[in-house]
This record gives sequence, C-alpha cells and structure tokens, in this order.
Amino acid sequence: MKATRKRPIQRQRAFRTDDQRWRAVVERDPAADGAFYYSVSTTGVYCRPNCAARLPLRKNVTFHDTPQAARAAGFRPCRRCRPDEASLAELQAALVAKVCRYIEAAESVPSLSELAEVAEMSTYHLHRLFKAQTGITPRQYAAAQRVKRLRDELSQRPTVAAAIYGAGYSSNSRLYESSAATLGMTPTAFRERGKNTTIRFAVGQCWLGAILVAATPRGICAILIGDDADALTRDLQNRFQGAELVGGDAEFETWVARVVGFVDDPSRGLALPLDIRGTAFQQQVWEALRAIPIGTTVSYTEVARKIGHPNGVRAVAGACAANALAVAIPCHRVVRTDGSLSGYRWGIDRKRALLLREQDVAARNAPRRS
Repeated sequence: MKATRKRPIQRQRAFRTDDQRWRAVVERDPAADGAFYYSVSTTGVYCRPNCAARLPLRKNVTFHDTPQAARAAGFRPCRRCRPDEASLAELQAALVAKVCRYIEAAESVPSLSELAEVAEMSTYHLHRLFKAQTGITPRQYAAAQRVKRLRDELSQRPTVAAAIYGAGYSSNSRLYESSAATLGMTPTAFRERGKNTTIRFAVGQCWLGAILVAATPRGICAILIGDDADALTRDLQNRFQGAELVGGDAEFETWVARVVGFVDDPSRGLALPLDIRGTAFQQQVWEALRAIPIGTTVSYTEVARKIGHPNGVRAVAGACAANALAVAIPCHRVVRTDGSLSGYRWGIDRKRALLLREQDVAARNAPRRS
C-alpha cells in the first residue's frame, strides 16, 4: 500500500514572503488587496497587488506593508488603482455594515426599497451585494435581529405579551406559529429558561475523550466533549436550568453512536436534526462555520467579514466559545490570522487533533489524479 504523506493544516492564504507577494502581483490576486503594496523604482509610484497597470520588472519592485510605508520611502500613489483610498471590498463591507446598523435600529422590518435608499443603489444590486457579503438576505437579517430583540425583551418585560409587542411583532398568534423556528420553544418556555422542556442525554466515549449528547424533541441541542463525564453533565444542567433532564433510552443510544461516528469521521455527515439555540449574531456565525469545508480553516477576521461585521472579530470569537455543538458546528476550523491555533472550548490539543484528523480524511477522499 502506498504511504499517504500528511499535509500541514491548511491556513488562511498569507503573503508574508517576497516570493508570495510577487506571485500575487503577477497573478493580480484580488485576495492580496490590502495585505501589502508594491512600489516601482522606475516610475516612482506604489500600487495595490491587483493593479491592472502593466507588470513591472521584478528587479524594480519593492514591497511595503502599508501605504504609509510606501509614501515614507518616497513613492506616490498610482492614479489607476488608487492605493491611498479604500478598496472596493472595503467600501462594500462598509456599505453592508451601514445597512445592517439601519436594520438593527429600525422599529419594524424595513422594506428592501427603504434599505436601497439608505445604500443609494438599486434594490437588485443591494440584495445581491448583501447576500454575497453576509450569506443571507436583508429580510433574513432583519428577522434574526427581531428574534434577538425578542430574546432581550422576554428577559426584561413583565409579561410575554409586552415582550412580543416590544420586539415589534404585531400578532401573538403569528409569532407562536413560528416560535419553534425562531426561539427553539414557545416564548413562555424561553422566558422560563427551558421549563417544561424535556431533554434526553447520555454520556459515551469517543477518540477525543468523554462525549455528552443531549436532545430536545426538536433535535440535538448539545454535543459536549471533555475528560470528566460529571463535569459535562453539570455543564448541560447550567445551560438548561429549567429543563427536565432524563437519561437516554435504547433508541437514543443509537443517536449517540451516530454522533460518535460523525466525530470520528466528519466527512460522513450527521443525518440527525439539530436544535441550534443562540442569539441572532451567534447563529449567523455558526451558519458561516458550517459552510467551512472539511480539512480547511479560516480566520476569525474572515468569518467577521463574511457575515457583514468586519469589526466584530472579538464577537465572532465569543460566538465560537459559546458553541455547544462540538464538531457539528465546526468552530475548531477557525484560527488566528497567521494560521496559528487559538483557544478552544474543549482544549487546544483536541482542536489540533481534530484538524489533523480532518486533513487526513480530506486527503483520503480527494479524487486521485490520473
């Protein structure tokens, strides 16, 4: 059998060496825009890596980390790519962030036409840009914000009815019809922190240690990993203080076995329903994480940009830390900008082991070249 060479963990594409930077210039790589700048000694100008100007000779090129460094070296900005101004990607991210802030401040769900006026573009282009930047439509974002507001109102208002109207819902009946999808339970049950909700759970063993699997009638609500089974049970109790926790039966044990198999080989998928609970922002982050292909990683900064919150890197890290569905929501695939591993709820060694295991699985499943 031919030995399989292990590949290093894939990291965010970097442009740290001169060779990497020159290759990006030659290819006019849009991913390098903002990562560095280059100057040309024969013209006296500095450019973006993806500038459409004629390619200079390598011997005349010097690289700079910032526009300020290029100017300090005596170079002036290129009139074609305008490296001293915000890039198109930055302008688009700022525009989407502006629309997001408008949605968050609105008392009711704004129409697409209203948002288009705020963005000063057509409804078609706004809808397309917003979805490309965040992964969801403006209406979906507005709905998520209203759910977030409802969660806040339920914890502050004296009655459920007051919370519903305070969050901007015009009808109790319409909210109750959709409450399973928006809150994971009825507003009253949410207000009482899972009271009258039954959660089945069981603790088993996987290659990473002890594993606790818990589920509501809607689906799996927790996959917790650790060294101490009792500590995992206490963690579950703290998360669902008002719920009734019961041991899993024989049927539930088959769910646990399927979860253990999934943790062992994530490429097989987890064909079980999930009960994902979190704030609107957390669910945005978690949805982005579920889109990361097995065997790859992205940075917290990339995730923040993807969901339309380029300045929310710390909040993204917080959402990763709040994740209660280990591996099913693959927060272990998020790393620092330089590719190094940061903190992980279930231990940095487990994070490293998961990534290495996924690299091997991805390599085995990759199509072979003829």
